[in-house]
Amino acid sequence: MGDELLMTIARQLVETVRKNVTIDWTLRENVQAKLRVLVKKILRKYGYPPDKQQKATDTVLEQAKLLCKDWAEFA
Repeated sequence: MGDELLMTIARQLVETVRKNVTIDWTLRENVQAKLRVLVKKILRKYGYPPDKQQKATDTVLEQAKLLCKDWAEFA
């Protein structure tokens, strides 16, 4: 995958996660499940390799947890 495509994926992932973060999302399994589905849809949309989607999804959610305090304030 090219750098431009990866940047597009990253931008869309950040936008989607930011829109769906709530203050208590790290505690609520249903919100986390929704985010996982949304992340996987974006990855599939751009042809991200299926065998790497789970790792990418886990990474996105872990990074979101580190940043969620800032994001949830604006939600």
